[in-house]
Amino acid sequence: MSLRTQASALLGQPVFNIMALHGGDISAVHLLTLENGDTLVAKQGPLVAQEARMLGAIAASGAAAPQVIACDGDLLLMERVEDGGRLSSGWNDLVDQMAMLRSAHGESYGWGEDYAFGKVAMINTRHTCWPDFWAENRLMCHVHDLPRDIARRVETLAARLPDMLPERPPPSLLHGDLWGGNVLVAPAGSCTLIDPACFHGDREVDVAALTLFNNPPDSFFDALDMEPGWRERQPIYCLWPWLLHLRLFGSSYRAPVENALALSGM
Repeated sequence: MSLRTQASALLGQPVFNIMALHGGDISAVHLLTLENGDTLVAKQGPLVAQEARMLGAIAASGAAAPQVIACDGDLLLMERVEDGGRLSSGWNDLVDQMAMLRSAHGESYGWGEDYAFGKVAMINTRHTCWPDFWAENRLMCHVHDLPRDIARRVETLAARLPDMLPERPPPSLLHGDLWGGNVLVAPAGSCTLIDPACFHGDREVDVAALTLFNNPPDSFFDALDMEPGWRERQPIYCLWPWLLHLRLFGSSYRAPVENALALSGM
C-alpha cells in the first residue's frame, strides 16, 4: 500500500501532496499536505508504534514533543512542529525541557520494551542498580560485534562501573538520543524533542549526548545544576552512542570510541 493511500485511509481524508524531509537514516520521513491545506509529518518504519509511546511519555512529563495524530502498522502521523531557529538560541528553553524529563521518574532503570537503531538492538531490560544496567544493556551487549581490542577495553570498563557510576541516581525519563539534530528550535527559541529512544536512567546520559556533535555553552550546564563529578562520568555515557555509530556506520567512528575509552581510564 502506498504512503498516500495508507495515510488517507488512516486520516479519513485525502492527502494532496507528499514531500520527503531531511533525515530518515533509520525511517522514512515525509511532509504530508492535506486537501484542506493542513500539514503533518509521516514516519514509516518497523518501530513507529514504540516511538509513538515514547512521544506520549515525553509529552506526559510536560516536555514538548510532537503530538501523535495516528499510528497504525508501520506508519506514524504527527503534528508538524515549527522549526527554523538555531540551537544556539534554544539552550535556555532546552534546560526547561530537560528539567521536566528529569522530574518524570520510573520505578527502575530501563523501559517496558526494547528498541533498536537500525540493525543494532537497544536492550532495555529493567534493573534496580544503575551500574548493572549500563554495563549489561549499554556496553557488554556490544562486545561480540566489536574489534577484539576494543571489546577487551569495554569489558574492563563494564567491570569497573560500580566504582565509577552512582548506584541509584534518580531514574529520570531520558530522551535517549538527544543530540542537536533531534531538537527542533522555533525562531523564538522554543524547543521540541523528536526521534526519542526513551528509557529511565541517570539524567547525565542525555547531557552527554548533547556534547557528541554540539558544544553547549557553560551557562547551559550551570543552569542544569549537575551533580558533583558529572564531567568525569560524561565519557562513560558518550561511549554508548559512539559504539552504536561504530556498529552502524563502520570504522570511521573507531577514533571517538577509543577517545571515550581513554577518557574513562581504559
